[in-house]
Amino acid sequence: MLSRRARYALKALINLARQPNGASQVRLLAEEEHIPRRFLEVIMVDLRKAGLVESSRGKAGGYRLTRPAGLISFADVIRILDGPLALVPCVSRNFYARCEDCDDEATCELRQVMAVVRNQMSDVLDRTTLADAVAGTAPSYFGEVVPG
Repeated sequence: MLSRRARYALKALINLARQPNGASQVRLLAEEEHIPRRFLEVIMVDLRKAGLVESSRGKAGGYRLTRPAGLISFADVIRILDGPLALVPCVSRNFYARCEDCDDEATCELRQVMAVVRNQMSDVLDRTTLADAVAGTAPSYFGEVVPG
């Protein structure tokens, strides 16, 4: 399940992608996206440390994306805040770990099914960017783009 942190981060980043000048203050982001301000402040610090946003001080300050919205995928954000996309550790590409209760990965039926789930989910999340969200389009299961 997508954590509240990742959901709020995606909402805030999509909001930033919509900004004409590219910047917004946490207070405004929190109000517009109905996110508790203190919680959003912590999330934005994590996104800054990960290099997805930068901040500036002053009247015209705030947070802005560090690269174009078309180059930030949903998977990037989720991996930063939630870790692996995989539902079980033995099928994770970036966070692999052998399952403690598994005798043989090669014949594990659960692993085989979860690998398919992980690949499909990763395919959609890796191909869907903040720009797609702003445009109201997202890749469908079969590869075509579906309006939001």
